[in-house]
Order: sequence, then structure tokens, then C-alpha cells
Amino acid sequence: MQYRTLGRSGLKVSALTMGTFTFGGVGPFSRVGSQGVPEARALVDLCVDHGINVFDTANMYSSGMSEEILGEVLHGRRDRVLVTSKARMRVGDGPNDEGVSRHHLIRECEKSLKRLRTDWIDIYYMHEWDGTTPVEEKMAALDALVSQGKIRYAGCSNYSGWHVMKSLMASEREHRVRFVTQQIHYTLEAREAEYELLPISVDQGLGVLVWSPLAGGLLSGKHRRGQSAPEGTRQFAGWTEPPIRDAERLWRIVDVLVAVAEQHNVSAAQVALAWLLTRPAIASLVVGARTPAQMADNIAALSLTLTADDLAALNDVSRPPLIYPYWHQGQFAVGRFSDADRAMHDGNPPPAW
Repeated sequence: MQYRTLGRSGLKVSALTMGTFTFGGVGPFSRVGSQGVPEARALVDLCVDHGINVFDTANMYSSGMSEEILGEVLHGRRDRVLVTSKARMRVGDGPNDEGVSRHHLIRECEKSLKRLRTDWIDIYYMHEWDGTTPVEEKMAALDALVSQGKIRYAGCSNYSGWHVMKSLMASEREHRVRFVTQQIHYTLEAREAEYELLPISVDQGLGVLVWSPLAGGLLSGKHRRGQSAPEGTRQFAGWTEPPIRDAERLWRIVDVLVAVAEQHNVSAAQVALAWLLTRPAIASLVVGARTPAQMADNIAALSLTLTADDLAALNDVSRPPLIYPYWHQGQFAVGRFSDADRAMHDGNPPPAW
């Protein structure tokens, strides 16, 4: 297993994180999976045996059942692994059943601890931005949870660039706990994170975890141009996250993925994961699976080394447009780029006059 340092935390995390999005199957989550304790235990055992040391969940996954199942299967080996959870999303009908207020965060953290059957959460993510709660309030609540030993580190998820920076600056100004990580959506098909989120991570020392690194299975090789979604997939079940705005571009990317995979005699999923692991600031990829065979295929991606030609082909077919101000910087600032700048401009040649 590969281990990477998570930002400036000093914490070592496995290059793959096991996601528990499929545990429980309550309500709309039944579309992505409905694993109970026996199925979850088989997957967790496989991951632990292969050195995966991070397990990701959230308070709202299957109305808390994901946390309950994870807590049960990790019982007796909790100190061997890292558990991450999240709060912010709506979890009830009350006016304070969502957000990042001190009231909501502390209450939801305590509920998560009970469901997970643990005294602490290793990384506690703000699952989504809350523009109605001052960032100082949010960071003060997280600071209190760290001081109480209920969480070890804090992170954010699904923030924009200015949301991340506003939170980091509030931590510095108020002398509060600081985010050490952000969990983002980033794939060959969706590279928008390269505009702001990856450069910020490099510049500010944030470790990046990637959720849905296979775009909900669309980059697994199971889905091909002109074919119906295979039975048993998220698309067949009607799960629409992440959105695909340019289907033709997606299929061009899939064609290249499959071609590279055939050259290495591996799955397209392994190629997609291996590409992500070459990107700046990436600490770990959050992978879910319905079966042990799927998880084993994900783990095999860690043994794949892509060639320079492979990377060039994948980058060429998936490169995002060089939007303003980056095209201007590409013309006039290349000689003064920092590593954070290169996190965006890497693979994006400057436009010609």
C-alpha cells in the first residue's frame, strides 16, 4: 500500500480510502447500494488486509445507518484505522437540522460518535458550504471539538476556492483549528478543480481526497458510447450525480481510457485512478464498491504505472479550457509561476499570440 502525508497534518493516509456511501441503502441511497453488516465486513476486511487505513462516511448517508454499520464492523480494531465523517447537510425537518452553526455541528458530531461506537473522529469534514453562518462561528465550533478530543482534524468538502480561503484566513485571524484537507470531486471528465482548488491545496498545504473518482462508475469501462447503462450500475438505477454536461466529451475520454487499459491489460477504472494519483496535492481517492472483486480491482490500480505517452493521451483528451485569467497568465507569467500555479497550468500549453 502507498501512504501519503495529508497536507501539513503529518498524518499518513493510504492512497485509497474506502467509501461507505453504499452501506445501509436507506431512502435514495438504495440506488447506489444496500450493503448490510455481512457485506460491509467483507469489504472492510479486504481493505484492512491490503493496508487501507482510511474509512469515509457521513452523518446523512442512509440517515446515519452507514455510520452505524461502519462502527460495528470496525469494533475491536478502531485504533488501527482512521475514520472520517461529515456534517452540514439536512438531517431532519427542524430549522436547525442543517448548517454549520455551533449548535448543529456539536450535536451532529456527538450523534456520529455514538453511531460509530468511538470516542473520536479522525477527520471531520464540513460536507458543504453554509453561507448563512459566519466562518468564525464554524471554526470556533471545530476548535472546541478538537479541544474536547472528539475530532482530531478538520476539513471541508465541496467548497469553492474563495470559501476555502475565507475559512483558512478566519482560522489564522482567530487562532482556531485549521483545515488540513479538502474532499473534492475531480476526475478525468471533471477537471474544474484545477482552476482554484488544486492550486489552493498546493499553496496552503491541504491534502486532497477525491470523492467519486470514477464519476459514479462512468469511467469504469462498463459504460460505452451508444449502449444502455448495464443493470446494477448507478446510472441504471437513476442516480444522476455527478452531472455530465458534455456526453460526447465523456465518450471520447472513455475511448482513450479503454485504449490505454488494453495496452496494460488492466481495467479502465485502474487507469482512471492511476491518472488521479499523479496529480498535485492528491492524498487519497475515496473508492466505493458493491463487491470484493470491485474493491480488489480498485486496489490493483496502485500497481499501475502510466507512461509519459499514456499521460499525454489522457491529458490531451480531457484538458479543460484555459479560462481567464489563466490564458493571460499563460502568455505573460509563465516565468514567474509557483508550484501552485503549475498545479493549474500543468499540461496546459500557453496560448499562441
